[in-house]
Amino acid sequence: MPARISGPASKMLVVNDGFTVGQSSTMMNSQLHSMDMVSNTSESEMPQEFGTASGDNNNEGDYIGDDEHEEEDANNNKKKRKRYHRHTQRQIQELEAYFKECPHPDDKQRKELSRELGLEPLQIKFWFQNKRTQMKNQHERHENSQLRAENEKLRAENLRFREALGNATCPNCGGQPPIAEMSYDERQLRLENTRLREEIERISSIAGKYAGRPAVPNHNVLNSLHPLDHGVLPPFSTPQSVEGDAYNNGDHVEDVIMSSIIGPTEGDKPFIIELAVVAMEEFVQMAFMQEPLWFPSIENGTNLLNEEEYFRIFQRGIGPKPVGFKTEATKESVVVIMNHVNLVEILMDVNHWSSLFSGIVSRASTIDVLSTGVAGNYNGAVQVILAEMQVPSPQVPTRECYFARYCKHRVDGTWAIVDVSLDHLRAGSAAKCRRRPSGCLIQEMPNGYSKVTWVEHVEVDDTEVHNIYKPLVNSGLAFGAQRWLATLDRQCERLASAMATNIPTNDPSNMVLATQESRRSMLKLAERMVNSFSSGVSSTAGSQWKTISEGIETDENVRVMTRKSINDPGRPPGIVLSAATSFWLPISPKTVFDFLRDENTRTEWDILSNMGVVQEMAHIANGRETGNCVSLLRVNSENASQSNMLILQESSTDPTGSYVIYAPIDVAAMNIILSGGDPDYVALLPSGFAILPDGPPTGPSARATNYNGSGGSLLTVAFQILVDSVPTAKLSVGSVATVNNLITCTIERIKRALTPEASPGS
Repeated sequence: MPARISGPASKMLVVNDGFTVGQSSTMMNSQLHSMDMVSNTSESEMPQEFGTASGDNNNEGDYIGDDEHEEEDANNNKKKRKRYHRHTQRQIQELEAYFKECPHPDDKQRKELSRELGLEPLQIKFWFQNKRTQMKNQHERHENSQLRAENEKLRAENLRFREALGNATCPNCGGQPPIAEMSYDERQLRLENTRLREEIERISSIAGKYAGRPAVPNHNVLNSLHPLDHGVLPPFSTPQSVEGDAYNNGDHVEDVIMSSIIGPTEGDKPFIIELAVVAMEEFVQMAFMQEPLWFPSIENGTNLLNEEEYFRIFQRGIGPKPVGFKTEATKESVVVIMNHVNLVEILMDVNHWSSLFSGIVSRASTIDVLSTGVAGNYNGAVQVILAEMQVPSPQVPTRECYFARYCKHRVDGTWAIVDVSLDHLRAGSAAKCRRRPSGCLIQEMPNGYSKVTWVEHVEVDDTEVHNIYKPLVNSGLAFGAQRWLATLDRQCERLASAMATNIPTNDPSNMVLATQESRRSMLKLAERMVNSFSSGVSSTAGSQWKTISEGIETDENVRVMTRKSINDPGRPPGIVLSAATSFWLPISPKTVFDFLRDENTRTEWDILSNMGVVQEMAHIANGRETGNCVSLLRVNSENASQSNMLILQESSTDPTGSYVIYAPIDVAAMNIILSGGDPDYVALLPSGFAILPDGPPTGPSARATNYNGSGGSLLTVAFQILVDSVPTAKLSVGSVATVNNLITCTIERIKRALTPEASPGS
């Protein structure tokens, strides 16, 4: 039965201990204002059941509960009015003295007091309940007052430190001094300022708890964060050196390009932090909200955003949608087989993140780190990242995003990671994609599992997307939350497979992989092969791949890129061509996937196997689906030069797409891998296929393992071929013609095998 609060104690709201509130320094003013409103509420405005007859601070009146009297008068079928009893001065003095000795009397003690004071045991019980509530509220009121005073003090100190930092100048040039030239006092001010931010956020959380309500984002805070609201752009910095490099297979050319991006200025950093905090509040709300903000898609049940409702709730955010841009916003949840702490560490490490989502992230780099977090983890970490998102097809332009990533360990135990665009901070930026607050909410589950809720909310200019891909892109599935989570789920299964130790020894396909070390080496080599394939399918000119020189004709439907490898142990030295094209097939994605991954049908399309018999030597399962596996294939060909050629192949499928990626492997190099050797020094030139549905799924099987869309598939064919072993040689017209011919012949063979009724040129 809930305790009754009497006297002025009723002016304070009692907070449920299990209630969770958000944390944000930007919520300070609104939360403190809420506390003032609560503390100033008169007794007449409180609910009647919180009232008392006496109204003084001595709890002279005790409320006698309805239930007991209703039991006595059950036959009357009428509730009696609430009765109040005013205690005598002696009774109050005795109760007060007893309360000091024992604030929680048991039944026996209450009966003794009732006999001594001439009161009912129930009256004694209610008096002690009210007294305990009164003492608790007095303590909270006092602590609340102290917190308010402490907050004002911190706010004043923080303002003083900001002014000191803003007025700091270099004695030589008059500009802002570098970190290394700052005085000891100024460096201390910077450290103190960081501590104050964390303290303000902590106090904001406590204030929200005492206010008795959850923290509600104050979107007006964003309006005063930056001069952008007045149409004034901030100054831009000169290039800075960036620690770390992009992952993507050790591509040093790309490292230089990504590192040359201008990072945020010192003046921008406070704004970025404040923006990240506001974005976190918006993202968490969107992750928990349902209808009317989110509504299920008629086609497949995917959660889509109600834009009108979004702009009603989140009035300003990062500003209105640019003219001509389209909104893509989806939300999904899934349970994955990975510990929540490990998942946070992977997502907050840009190298691991881009590797885990290599099919979506073609390249990525950390431009700046504003905060590394506290307490030895990523709680409070803020990073500035430049990344390029892709669909595995040259027909869909990549999306470059410059954004802040903020990680927060929430009071309810969940981890939240949010991204928000910073494109307006880049000089001369003409971004065609920007991320509104997007990210994931990670909840710990039993047995090492995690529940991940993903929100993907972007605004893009998609006018350059090829017509055959527009249904898929417009549905949000090409870059949406469903694809991110499907990839994450599959990759978590892959990692779990790599760590597995219960390998059946009597399986013939595992005889070649005799040890755990050989399995891991082969899986690591396959992972590098997949990452290299993904980075070459739709990379932009400006990454490690370059457009071919002028004067060399190419098929307009085939995208040809070139790169030179000199001292990269993971690639053969020389000039490498990457050619890719996409086309539509009136066949379901599952049928195409099963055909391409089957070694028995490989000779029907694989020109390089030279019609040889393909046999699987080793097999490593990578998840629930039978198609998710890494295989080692042997090609037994009559051609002596190709006899006993080995092929490393990884096939994978998830609800949003499928891949078959392979690379020829030298027998001697593969023997090193099978003995558990280092796979980083094995040269690879991957080729393969990406299979996507031609549109959003429909019907009862829409959320099944493989989407069928409208029944067709979008197939991307890509090859990486060494055309000259001399890196300084010039690319010849014949090399490009050879690659174009290879792709054309492969496509014709696939069409002939899957659609025999179609004409050869169709």
